[in-house]
Amino acid sequence: MISIRPLRGLRPPKDLVAQVAAPPYDVISSEEARIMAQGNPLSFLHVNKPEIDLPENTPLYSDQVYEKGRENLQRFIAQGVLKHDAEEAIYIYRLTWRGHAQTGYLCLSSVDDYLQGRIKKHELTRADKEADRTKLTDVQNAQVGPVFLFYPSAPMLDDFLQQTAETAAEVDFTSADGVRNQLWVIADPEQIRRIQSYFGALPAAYVADGHHRSASACNVCLLRRKLHPDYTGQEPFNFFLSVIFPHHQLRILPYNRVVRDLNGLSEKEFLEAVGRIFSLSPLTSGFSADQPHRFGMYLAGRWYALAARPGSFQEQDPLDSLDVNILMKQLLAPVLAIGDPRTDKRIDFIGGIRGDEELVRLVDSGRYAAAFSLPPTTMEQLMRVADAGLIMPPKSTWFEPKLKSGLVVHTLD
Repeated sequence: MISIRPLRGLRPPKDLVAQVAAPPYDVISSEEARIMAQGNPLSFLHVNKPEIDLPENTPLYSDQVYEKGRENLQRFIAQGVLKHDAEEAIYIYRLTWRGHAQTGYLCLSSVDDYLQGRIKKHELTRADKEADRTKLTDVQNAQVGPVFLFYPSAPMLDDFLQQTAETAAEVDFTSADGVRNQLWVIADPEQIRRIQSYFGALPAAYVADGHHRSASACNVCLLRRKLHPDYTGQEPFNFFLSVIFPHHQLRILPYNRVVRDLNGLSEKEFLEAVGRIFSLSPLTSGFSADQPHRFGMYLAGRWYALAARPGSFQEQDPLDSLDVNILMKQLLAPVLAIGDPRTDKRIDFIGGIRGDEELVRLVDSGRYAAAFSLPPTTMEQLMRVADAGLIMPPKSTWFEPKLKSGLVVHTLD
């Protein structure tokens, strides 16, 4: 049983929304955010990446940054850049990009559902990033970016989204990244109750993207429960901002790997080692990652196809059969001595949105020794891992398009 509730969204007026909406905080660097927000005092980057309004040498996790974030959010409210809706609502959010559309419910999800495992996660968080978002949420007294969730497709919920998307949206704009963003407001109490009842029939929902945001929302909730031992469970801090999509509408792109060196091996020695592990075939052109358990490797100006050997992994094991796990366990760790991929400085991760051309560019530049192109993880694989209570290797999924921040904010009082 999944519990959701409406909110009185804090959001920009229609004539300002295109100027306000911004990428999520974790997909661009501080330097990129400074450039993107330059000349636009209404950009939501001033709220979710407030370090851009401080000297460049300001420590990223300093109190100054969090205070600037609080100050900027309050300024947006005082200036009417963000206004609370008069009524509680569930919002329908649709993103269309490169001919693909996905439509979900923008609403509040339950911290207790997350803590009790009804909202299932598949990734670990980094302590420093989790602490950062916890502090910012607490100081701003608001959740300024939604968690990207999904549910196993359910006809009643899917049909409501489809019917709504056939009507005129209240908000409709195309952002600089080419994504069309549409928002509908569902404020009718009967429709809200119906949506809640549909979600109440679901056994589970899943985190697609935003594990640090969901973890930080829970941290803030637990902090405030300690401060308010008489809490009822209905206070705003018991819920977190989310957009929940049907699983069949989502696309996972590949998440590729580049390594800085060959762990002391020559090119010949490395190829011999790879050939002992995988079926290895040189290619005359590029590689297409369109089959499971088959990888592309770019080394010294040439592409190779790598195929996992039968029996080298357990096909029925949700983790062991993941391609990111096969590559890590059979090659990156034993041959290249890559340790924890979350902290090892010899490996980097390249989102599939950049294409294999980026892998070629990075290796040809001399900054990296080899690159690996992987098939994307599937939604079914993600759910198998989460249902088993397991955790995927880091950087296993890359979802596109990303949800905009600044369309709707959830305040905690």
